[in-house]
Amino acid sequence: MIRIATWNINGVKARIENLCQWLKDASPDIACLQEIKSVDEAFPRGEIEALGYHVETHGQKGFNGVALLSRMRPDEINRGLPGDETDEQARFIEGVFTIGPRAIRVCSLYLPNGNPIDTEKYPYKLRWMDRLRTFATGRLQLEEPLILAGDYNVIPEPIDCHDPAVWANDALFLPQTRSAFREQENLGLTDALRATTAAAKIYTFWDYQAGAWQKNNGIRIDHLLLSPEAADRLLSVAVDKHVRAWEKPSDHVPVIGSFDF
Repeated sequence: MIRIATWNINGVKARIENLCQWLKDASPDIACLQEIKSVDEAFPRGEIEALGYHVETHGQKGFNGVALLSRMRPDEINRGLPGDETDEQARFIEGVFTIGPRAIRVCSLYLPNGNPIDTEKYPYKLRWMDRLRTFATGRLQLEEPLILAGDYNVIPEPIDCHDPAVWANDALFLPQTRSAFREQENLGLTDALRATTAAAKIYTFWDYQAGAWQKNNGIRIDHLLLSPEAADRLLSVAVDKHVRAWEKPSDHVPVIGSFDF
């Protein structure tokens, strides 16, 4: 069994103790991190490597940034989402790993938030989603297990938030955003969690404000999208909700998919 996780860590240096504790407890084979908020040279790789993980980063000073932590050394690493050479935001990293007789592709992505919607941030979000769809279309032609894991900043359905009315005019829940997410799925990608349960009140993010965590006013925006070759091997999905109650938590929690590779 191979466990592949995604977690928006919201500042890796500020939460390195939580990250190391979670790696010890959950023991994922591959962990995709987002919003590391660190340049590559300053990433605290020593503590993570001491736990037996190989570290690959695509960092940026102060914000954004993604990483792949893996128990096996990747065969290939690609940094940056193709499609816009002018885009300097560090939001995407892809690793190719050999597991048994097959190669699998795992991507850690941090999709733009898009707020405020009346600024350039929202069109940038939609353009980024277009680029992701183009990327996924190409990768699906390889007919390999592909896991697109990350903070999508998309609430796919009303069931994925505590109160749809609160989010009605937010970039995460606008009809155009949700439609763009469905276009990803319509390529043949599977939302891993929704392949395993239709239950409500499964969230991956709780704001730091207004007692959102205490009231369970959450949203589900961290997703694993799977190619058919990966979806066929999916065993289960877990949301490590308890991590949100730790001291100095991220506002996101890990989502872990277990696969029979």
